[in-house]
Amino acid sequence: MPCTSDDIKENDGSLLGDPGQTSPEKKDGVKWQKPRLSRRTLMKCCLVKWILSSTSPQGPADSSETDMELSTVRHQPEGLEQLQAVTKFTKKELQSLYRGFKNECPSGLVDEETFKLIYSQFFPQGDATTYAHFLFNAFDMDRTGAIKFEDFVIGLSILLRGTVHEKLKWAFNLYDINKDGYITKEEMLAIMKSIYDMMGRYTYPLLRDDSPVEHVERFFQKMDRNHDGVVTIDEFLETCQKDENIMRSMQLFENVI
Repeated sequence: MPCTSDDIKENDGSLLGDPGQTSPEKKDGVKWQKPRLSRRTLMKCCLVKWILSSTSPQGPADSSETDMELSTVRHQPEGLEQLQAVTKFTKKELQSLYRGFKNECPSGLVDEETFKLIYSQFFPQGDATTYAHFLFNAFDMDRTGAIKFEDFVIGLSILLRGTVHEKLKWAFNLYDINKDGYITKEEMLAIMKSIYDMMGRYTYPLLRDDSPVEHVERFFQKMDRNHDGVVTIDEFLETCQKDENIMRSMQLFENVI
């Protein structure tokens, strides 16, 4: 089910919710609770909630224990120190994310069907199949049909803690469905329709059937500066960063990761 303000309490925004404090097993008389995300982060990232909901109720392992676990899966990811260097997650956060990832995906790989299951659970009021397909392809950087832990956390790092420029580049990659370096009106419409389909007909305010088309028309009028029928990465970045209305519209995309 989608998260609400009643489901979660605001904290400092850390993925672990209790950074640098006494580990749960050392808190006498205190019932352990799963690490909690801030409401703002949760609303932006269903994938993290899916992963952390699988984290076993124990304190984070030391790096040697985690490194030993890395060798037991079919696909062995990079070491935590290497991932820490290329993401904006702490080692403890990476350990927590990896434990949940391993619990859900013992092979060390996530397939497209898993993505579809995740989003059908978080958006039961709509049809998330198409959006999950597009999002999976954006994470599957090697085009292998499976997402490695490295690709997973690198993508999450950009979406949760990246700069505006980094997030926009990632969004461009999502909209560029055939990965030819351009966004067509048809590609943008396909992504927008998939988001509206996933949000369902029980949203407030209500979404009209023609809303995705209007949304895309407004985008293209501003982005396609040379009127050649496609949007380049430079046009996309320049227009988005200069137009507050487009940046606000992008929040619709951010809320369904």
